[in-house]
Amino acid sequence: MASRLVGVIGTSSASPSIAALAFETGRLLAQKGCTVLCGGMGGVMEEAARGAASAGGTSIGLLPLEASEANPYITHAIATGLGEARNFLITHASPVLIAIGGGLGTLSEIAMALRLGKRVVALRTWTARDEENNPLPVLPAESPEEAVRLALGETGP
Repeated sequence: MASRLVGVIGTSSASPSIAALAFETGRLLAQKGCTVLCGGMGGVMEEAARGAASAGGTSIGLLPLEASEANPYITHAIATGLGEARNFLITHASPVLIAIGGGLGTLSEIAMALRLGKRVVALRTWTARDEENNPLPVLPAESPEEAVRLALGETGP
């Protein structure tokens, strides 16, 4: 069976609480047989890859410029040479994304993913409303367990 690909996006400079959420999310994804796709650098990206590695899982990092930028937990580093434009690659390649924490780069990834019709799970990150004040179709999660369950379309606790 092919591994399911799940994008994990978020801040490149995570607080300890956000880092812990990202680690646990990566670990749980790996336990479910998923491959983590991320930007390959620090913060949420590093912690999600570290979590996946701790469970024997795989991670793919789409790096802004050089493969040497990859954090030490990335299994497969891909140098895009695109700078921040690589965010589009992450959102386009991921069938579903989990956003954890994050700044404006994460916000742009969430927006791109929604525009592409992707499922986005929000774990302590941006939430927004459209011009008619309706919430955008982001699935809020309270924990890594819930984020993974929502990302994979699983029901129940």
